[in-house]
Amino acid sequence: MARDKAGHHEQIMEAARQEFLTWGFADASMRRIAAAAGMSAAGLYKHFPSKEEMFAALVEPAFQELMSLYRHEEAVELEALREGVITQKWEEGGDARLVMACIYDHLDAFRLLICKAQGTRYESFLHDLAAEEEKTTMAMMELLRAEGKPIHEVNPKEFHLLVSANVNAVFQAVEHDFTREEALRYADTLDRFFARGWQEYFGY
Repeated sequence: MARDKAGHHEQIMEAARQEFLTWGFADASMRRIAAAAGMSAAGLYKHFPSKEEMFAALVEPAFQELMSLYRHEEAVELEALREGVITQKWEEGGDARLVMACIYDHLDAFRLLICKAQGTRYESFLHDLAAEEEKTTMAMMELLRAEGKPIHEVNPKEFHLLVSANVNAVFQAVEHDFTREEALRYADTLDRFFARGWQEYFGY
């Protein structure tokens, strides 16, 4: 019985993945998902109470892995700042490549998050990620100023747009259907491009 339930769950998840990738969340049909999974719509609701919960089951593990990666990289940068080697960390780069590798390890989940999430709690995913990155970067700048580093004052509106551009640039690889190889090469380009830009912008 447990094996049958697990098998049903796998069938549902695969049917849901295909449905959401094809139609997006807003136009996806629970009846079509149920039919593709070989069950009734009523049976489907025994597994998931709503269409959004089904969507969340597909994307949440990848979302959480990405956020864990961001938090880890934030901790690494803060440690580099405390040790006085933040410039070396920036010059070494690699952040965009790490993020891109995570994205491409869970590519369908991020296709759903980036391109198909309208109408779900994830529809502001990129905006929320940029806001988190903006908050963290501002905090780092304040720490550098407190240590007497000559950090430039930044225009808040410009800063918001630049951080958003940086975050969105990474996920453009998903929107433009890059292969993994193309995406990782592009990530290296982004690391070089934005590292120089941020150092110039901050005057550090």
